[in-house]
Amino acid sequence: MTTPPDDFDPPAGQAITLESGLRRILAPNPSPMTYRGTNTYLLGNRGLAVIDPGPTDDSHLGAILAAVAPGQEITHIIVTHSHLDHSPLARRLSLATGAPVLGFGKSGTGRSAIMTELSRSGLAAGQEGLDLDFVPDRTVVDGEMIHGDGWDLHVLHTPGHLGNHIALGWRDACFTADHVMGWASSLVSPPDGDLTDFMASCARLSEQPWRVFHPGHGAPVRNPQQRLSWLIAHRRARESAILDALRTGPATAFDLARRIYTETPASMLPAAERNVLAHLVDLMGKSMVQASSPLSTGSRFSRTDRATG
Repeated sequence: MTTPPDDFDPPAGQAITLESGLRRILAPNPSPMTYRGTNTYLLGNRGLAVIDPGPTDDSHLGAILAAVAPGQEITHIIVTHSHLDHSPLARRLSLATGAPVLGFGKSGTGRSAIMTELSRSGLAAGQEGLDLDFVPDRTVVDGEMIHGDGWDLHVLHTPGHLGNHIALGWRDACFTADHVMGWASSLVSPPDGDLTDFMASCARLSEQPWRVFHPGHGAPVRNPQQRLSWLIAHRRARESAILDALRTGPATAFDLARRIYTETPASMLPAAERNVLAHLVDLMGKSMVQASSPLSTGSRFSRTDRATG
C-alpha cells in the first residue's frame, strides 16, 4: 500500500508556513496508518479555518491555540472525515474558541447502499477507527462554498476512503485529506470504504487543473494529476492481480491478500484484506466475481464469465 518514502519529517507541534495564508501543524500521532502523523492546517491571516484538528491530544490542542497570533481568531473548524486521527479534537477546540465545527455528517453518512447493507449484516469497521461521537455543528453539502475572512473553500464530496469524506478546494490548491496522499495509497476498508466511490472521486478530482494537493498525511503533492493517474493505475493493477489469483479457484479476501501482498508485514495484512474485499465488492458490482455465500469477510469469491482476459 505504500510508495517509496519521501523526506517528510517535520517536528510535531510547530506551525510551518507552506505558502501565504497557509500553515501546517503535525500532530504527534505517527503510526503505520498515519505515517508521521495527522496534518492540521490553519488557513487565513485574521479569521482562521482549522482543517482537521486531529486526534485527542493535549499538546496538539495547545499547539493549535499557540499558533493563533494577536489579531487572529479561529472562526471555522472543518473536519474532512470522521476517523479517529482527524476529528476527535474538533469539539475541544470548539469549546476553547467558540468556533463551529463543520463537516459532511456523522460517521456512516454517505455510505453507499451495498456498504450500508454490509454494515447491517454485521461487518464491523476495520482498524483505522471511526469517531462515533463526531457530530458537526453545521453540515456542509457537495458544491457548497465556505466563506471566511479572505479565503473561500469549495466543498467536494469525495467518498471512497470514508462515506463522509470531503476535499476542500482553495483557489488552485486542494486539501485532499486521506483520499490522495503522497506517501501511500489511500486505505479503502468496507463497510465504510467503498472502492467504486473511491474511483469515481479520483475521476472527479482529475477534472480540475490543481497546482498542489495538501493531504491529511505526508508532504504536499506537487504533481496532482500524475498522482491521481498513479492511484487509478494502482487500483486497476490490484484488480487484475485479484482476477488472476482467482483463476486457480475460489478464495477468500484474506487468502487473496496473503497471495498478492507478499511484501506486506503481517501486522498490516488485516488492512490489506479490507482493501482486497473492497475490490471484490467493486468487481461484484461489475458482475466479474460472485460470492459463494452472503457477502462477508469470510465469503469465498470466484470469477464469472464476464471476467475475461
